[in-house]
Amino acid sequence: MLRTLRSALARFAVRRAAACQRFAPKRADFWLRMACRFTPVLAEPYPALVRLRRAMEDRWGAVATAQEGTQRFPDNPDAWMLLGEAYQMVFRQKDALAAYEQALALEERPDAAVAAGDLYRRAGLLQDAAARFARAYAAGGGAEALWLNAQTLFQAGDERAADEALHLWATQVPGGLDRLSDARAELRGGGAKRED
Repeated sequence: MLRTLRSALARFAVRRAAACQRFAPKRADFWLRMACRFTPVLAEPYPALVRLRRAMEDRWGAVATAQEGTQRFPDNPDAWMLLGEAYQMVFRQKDALAAYEQALALEERPDAAVAAGDLYRRAGLLQDAAARFARAYAAGGGAEALWLNAQTLFQAGDERAADEALHLWATQVPGGLDRLSDARAELRGGGAKRED
């Protein structure tokens, strides 16, 4: 009963925030803080407040909100993903990576693995990045995760493994086997992304 009441109050506060967000963002911030206080789950209030604070150029406020979400819901991988995204807004890449890794520790999910892989790649840790992209594929990340894996393996100098990943990628996209030689040439030329 209490949980249902808290959920209803949180939904009401989120609706009030949405109604006044455009013309009164500080009032919307108030309503979303109320929603975060009442909500029995991470759900909509925390991501909405992070987005609002980012739009208001209060990026550290967005980080504080995301941190609060992980404190209240430490076993929720969505909370850790939100924290990783918030840390990236303030260019705290190591903290963002730690948050994405925590999300992966809680649940195998492709978005967390891709986000972690991207940060490893930017840091020059190509083998770690390739491992995360492979993990993203295993978690259901599809052809995009395979492409990122192949690209990173090629950058790391492991052409054999890159070619294996690229061949698997080709089996996942329409007409991929016909485009395999072009994709291989694109990888060697440093292509960032294929159109699937």
